[in-house]
Amino acid sequence: MKAAMQMHSLFQARISVLVASSIVWILFVTAPAPAESNVAGQSIIAVSGIVTGNVQEVGFRAMIQKPAIRYNLAGSAKNDPDKSVHFLLQGIEDRIDQALKAIRKGTKKSSNVKVSISPAPVEPGLETFTVFGWTSVSRHISHPYDLVFNLRHDNTTISKDEAKAVWLGLCWKTAQGEDADKCQKDDH
Repeated sequence: MKAAMQMHSLFQARISVLVASSIVWILFVTAPAPAESNVAGQSIIAVSGIVTGNVQEVGFRAMIQKPAIRYNLAGSAKNDPDKSVHFLLQGIEDRIDQALKAIRKGTKKSSNVKVSISPAPVEPGLETFTVFGWTSVSRHISHPYDLVFNLRHDNTTISKDEAKAVWLGLCWKTAQGEDADKCQKDDH
């Protein structure tokens, strides 16, 4: 009987070690990456930003996506209920700096633009920049669409005009029905 009790205790101890090691492994695998990473010898960072002012219904999220396309940056942009715009940029630090300059300038229709940024965890495997729930007052598009840009594998930068053409293509490819034709309106 004593031997059976010792075997049972040994079995419980092994199960406890297995469970504990499994928990440690899960925590390690799911932990966020640091705010800086290194890909092909280039420093990859991520920043989270909030833009306040008159920044909704003025083309602001689409404007954020255009430098992301130009500089091949991953991330996202979305409107928040408090009338601000929240964004995430991830990529090479110098390119993020260039995108932030454009964001701080705002759009022709925005005003009182204030941008605050903070470091964010790098998301390994993030290879898109998405504008969530995009609509356009000036294009008369009221149905929300998620505009998804897939990063270029050659990781090049392109001109401002090329980025605009890529964005118009995304809009046209994503929008449905009559909304697709409205994407070609060139007022931005």
